[in-house]
Amino acid sequence: MKTIPSCIYHSRETACKSPYGAVPAGQTVTFSTYPKREHGTEHITLWVEEDGCAPQAYPMRWYGLAGARDRYSVTFTPDHPGLYWYYFTIDTADGPRYCARGYGGRGEIIDALGDKYQLTVYDPAYQPPGWFGEGITYNIFPDRFCRDRLPVQPEGEGIAPRVLHENWDDIPAYRPDENGEILNNDFFGGTLRGVMQKLDYLESLRVTTIYFNPIFQAYSNHRYDTGDYKRIDPLFGCEEDFRELCREAAARGMRVVLDGVFNHTGFDSRYFNGRGRYNSVGAHQSKKSPYYRWFDFQQWPDQYGSWWGIYTLPQVREMDETYQDYIFENEDSVVRRWLRLGASGWRLDVADELPDEFIRRLNAAAKREKPDALIIGEVWEDASNKISYSERRKYFQGGELDSVMNYPLRDAILAFLNGGTAEHFAETMECIRENYPRAVFYNLMNIIGTHDTARALTLLGVSEEEWHMDRDSRAHYTLPMDRLETAKRKLKLAAVIQFTMPGSPTIYYGDEAGRQGFEDPFNRRTYPWGAEDRELLAFYRRLCALRADSETLARGDLRFVESSGALLHYERVSDHARLHILVNRGHHAVETRVDAVYAVDMLENAEFDRADSRGVYVTIPPETAYILRCFGTPLKED
Repeated sequence: MKTIPSCIYHSRETACKSPYGAVPAGQTVTFSTYPKREHGTEHITLWVEEDGCAPQAYPMRWYGLAGARDRYSVTFTPDHPGLYWYYFTIDTADGPRYCARGYGGRGEIIDALGDKYQLTVYDPAYQPPGWFGEGITYNIFPDRFCRDRLPVQPEGEGIAPRVLHENWDDIPAYRPDENGEILNNDFFGGTLRGVMQKLDYLESLRVTTIYFNPIFQAYSNHRYDTGDYKRIDPLFGCEEDFRELCREAAARGMRVVLDGVFNHTGFDSRYFNGRGRYNSVGAHQSKKSPYYRWFDFQQWPDQYGSWWGIYTLPQVREMDETYQDYIFENEDSVVRRWLRLGASGWRLDVADELPDEFIRRLNAAAKREKPDALIIGEVWEDASNKISYSERRKYFQGGELDSVMNYPLRDAILAFLNGGTAEHFAETMECIRENYPRAVFYNLMNIIGTHDTARALTLLGVSEEEWHMDRDSRAHYTLPMDRLETAKRKLKLAAVIQFTMPGSPTIYYGDEAGRQGFEDPFNRRTYPWGAEDRELLAFYRRLCALRADSETLARGDLRFVESSGALLHYERVSDHARLHILVNRGHHAVETRVDAVYAVDMLENAEFDRADSRGVYVTIPPETAYILRCFGTPLKED
């Protein structure tokens, strides 16, 4: 495939495609291209293909001049939700050419078909609940946030012996046992009542959503191997504790979102009962078990499908009717029951391994129980065009996911701050903004750290060589003071970006307090109560207050102004305010111009006045970010 010097202009701008980005079904879309007159364009055709279907031709008409270029336009009206792809063919005096998608969404002229443009079409009748994206989320790993008492060995059905830490500051167990297994059966004893004791703290961070990793009874400390979906893990608390927490949180304007692990259960569970600890007859014990048909046995009882081949996580057959009845259809089903007890939504673990129809039915059941219930998916890539198990997913076409974890944002932030370019960051975000329905883009879970990733401070400060340390060294590692200070400056820049992009900024417990750590389980160490990094925590509190009080940051439009090298410059605009976000990740000061008469930094209250008729010139020191509120429009030079 040969790239040819561009004789035609097309991009993601509204002058080329209107309206911008994803559209509701029934919305007419206008496509325009702008060929140079000197190239003698004879015909231009728009080709649109619904995903998996043959392309359809839409000849474009000439609509006059645009400077030294012609303008060709045509309209297309998708009548139902789906994923569509489009490109152009051009007949010129030099022969036929293709216009396909190049970097930055700009048209690329080539002699063979290349990357196509994406058009996401969604159901206009479906609107995700907007309360989530407008607020701040705090992610709690239940065993490690706060405890109200020393842990006591729990007793009762399904309980295996546990290793209990009296010392809150211990390093989590990470070495394999004599059989080579890492059991994850050591507990620090975080509790629901411990969380209740820290609601004042969460309120000081202006948190509006508490997202819990799994809270249900399980063998492991991470509890992703669910033992009983209808019982709070006894070490964490009881059902009445959960009700009380939800009531207390609601009184402070906070909602609770739970983690639903519905792709697999635990080997040691009421349903599979591989170790016989439950009074129920599990699928591993008898083919007559009411749960037998939930599991995919190749040869009963010891050969069965499991998540990533891990025997302790037997996979379920999600489309089994009895399983769906238990998880979300029945009135006392798992999803509906916990919503009724006080939860406001669910995050679906490994959503890309759940069938679309399962997610759609779960979402519908949740909204029957609570109309503004939220369903978030764990998806690590662009969720609008995700393919899993050879199938294109339909998450945002209507009725499935209200939000996803914004891993593309996390990856782009960390790449930028560790030496990547602002251009790459802007392009990553523009692709997501273009592909997602606006209501979803403004409802994303904007993460930097999670229980599945190394701590942000460590990622921003560790050297390449240190990544190759042995596990014992990583377990005890802390950044040396000089690199810790550098990492803290970078983390502040990361937080500024996270809190000023559309969506819900989500704090992984302890990141705001300076917690460090490599991979699991070192990223799951306890919150350092009494040993917080006070300066870092104070910065987060300022940022949280700024975000919570700003309608512009919650709902305002996003536009990238200048993205070059170490300087990231974008704005958020609403009827109430105009904010410019300037981030210099480099080691030298940089200057940029802001289209305003006067500006004030909302973090440190620094003021900037107009230098001339073109606006305010701002010098950003190294490793510094400004959130400028801008006033007035400068005079334009003739």
